[in-house]
Amino acid sequence: MRIPRHPFTYTLVVLVMLTALASGPALAQEVLVTKRASALRDGPADSAATLVALPAQTPLTRLPTRQGPWIQVKTAAGASGWIHLFDVGSPTEQGTVASAATGALRGLSNLFNRGSAQNQNTGGPTATVGIRGLGAEDIANAQPNMAALTQAEGQRQDAAQARRFATDASLAARAVDPLPVPAPPAPVPNPNFKGALP
Repeated sequence: MRIPRHPFTYTLVVLVMLTALASGPALAQEVLVTKRASALRDGPADSAATLVALPAQTPLTRLPTRQGPWIQVKTAAGASGWIHLFDVGSPTEQGTVASAATGALRGLSNLFNRGSAQNQNTGGPTATVGIRGLGAEDIANAQPNMAALTQAEGQRQDAAQARRFATDASLAARAVDPLPVPAPPAPVPNPNFKGALP
């Protein structure tokens, strides 16, 4: 196809192409399912109110909005809200090991994002990384991974096996001097202290 060389024509072609590109992703909506029982929340935070309890394998449609690890989704019933990225996956994703791994990642993500969510609620300074402990929901939803525990136990080595490994690898023992004991820190004077030191 030959495009006439006119500035208005070029502008029109560019606008049509940009419109097509912008509307393309909106037409192709991603279908997701929940990996475990989750909550559809009214905001992108664990502290946000629960709109709907979602059982495992609930189909969802992903909406274009995302904030950190939270994405906006819509249920088949038409309810829209926020869910954590690690709580959803593609319908073809299977396996308890993958689910346990993403559950661990979800807990780790929560660990680093709790501080920023609290600051957003109070209107204080926003932090991109915060530290927190486990919440009641994390503890209630925690599931032991017995297969991983059995696998870890199977890799345990005793002293005899360690010596055998060192011999097979031609490792030699070396004496290493211990690190010196550091001097205790000097006391820091308190300018507000009015009493006499002994």
